[in-house]
Amino acid sequence: MSTYNYVSNSVNQRKRTCICSLLLMVPLFCSVLLLFGAWLQSDSLRLSLQVHLSNPPLNVDHHGDSEIPKTQEIKANTTEVLQSDKCNAICKPSGSDALPNGIVSKTTNMEMQSLFGHVNKKTKQKKSLLAMAIGIKQKALVGKTVKKFIEADFSVVLFHYDGRVDEWKDLEWHDKVIHISAEKQTKWWFAKRFLHPDIVDEYEYVFLWDEDLEVENFHPSRYVSIIKKEGLEISQPALESGKSEIHHQITVRSMRTRVHRRYYKIGRCDSDSDSPPCVGWVELMAPVFSRAAWRCAWYMIQNDLIHAWGLDMQLGYCAQGDRKQKVGVVDEEYVAHVGLPTLGSTAEKSQESLTVKEADHRLEVRMKSVREMKEFRDRWRKAVEEDECWIDPYKEASIVKPN
Repeated sequence: MSTYNYVSNSVNQRKRTCICSLLLMVPLFCSVLLLFGAWLQSDSLRLSLQVHLSNPPLNVDHHGDSEIPKTQEIKANTTEVLQSDKCNAICKPSGSDALPNGIVSKTTNMEMQSLFGHVNKKTKQKKSLLAMAIGIKQKALVGKTVKKFIEADFSVVLFHYDGRVDEWKDLEWHDKVIHISAEKQTKWWFAKRFLHPDIVDEYEYVFLWDEDLEVENFHPSRYVSIIKKEGLEISQPALESGKSEIHHQITVRSMRTRVHRRYYKIGRCDSDSDSPPCVGWVELMAPVFSRAAWRCAWYMIQNDLIHAWGLDMQLGYCAQGDRKQKVGVVDEEYVAHVGLPTLGSTAEKSQESLTVKEADHRLEVRMKSVREMKEFRDRWRKAVEEDECWIDPYKEASIVKPN
């Protein structure tokens, strides 16, 4: 009796297991069947459309005249949908939607064109750009710098902050560069307004230099070759010790290296330092930007903070990678920073000829620069706090106060 019950229970249990398995398989089987049916239906519809579109039946009205096949309407609608999808995928610059895509010119450059003659489509494009804010009292230094860069096949744009443009006409390269004049404005004021990334996008590198630099030992083409090989997105030439006004030790030329990316100072900067100005830092006096780095840096320049103090501490965010590797100072190609007074100075006039209104404003300029630096830091801090989507790649980096 017990054996029979055991066998009966085992059989019943197996039957229940099989029934449960079948019940579980039914939904799965139905899902597969539905998917197959949908695929078959769409495939049949596609095949039917192909047959009808290749051999469209003609509708004949009661007068015996042929009408437009309805399948042609289907074809036209299908083409419109495909064309719409294709057009939506084209990314056009804002404001150019009313133009055919082929006529849209997204970028420009600083190359001058002839007023007459044929359109020269094969004009050799300059590879890099030098931009400087200049005044007439630095004419000798600027003249040598511009001459070297033009000989190296650079484009050059000069920002005249004193309005004395005509006094440069005696130099042989005067008509080979672009002159832009606005009195008492800084290099960064000009850069924000005239060096938009789309304007300089055709250049590999942008050299944004001060006017008080001696370039006797500097060769632009060699410099570009070095920063390409070293993978530097943001860089500057080293400063020649003994002939330069030095503000930060990281900018001083090293005699032992081709390029250096950090400097060491007991109690301040060591091999574990990971923040500017110990590493990943250049001075705003003579920065050189790659195309991608400049596009980023331009957006960081504040329209109203014309001295750009504080910008140097954040430039590493535009290095297109690790600032400890992508930012550096080039030792093999170096300059001398003379450190002559420029904006706010009255050095070109004798003290006896000065009126009260023409007093030296260098102190006021410096005070405003300090205020702008504080304002920039406040804006950066606020932007970081408010942007929930932004992730700081250097959040854990130690903070080192500038000199």
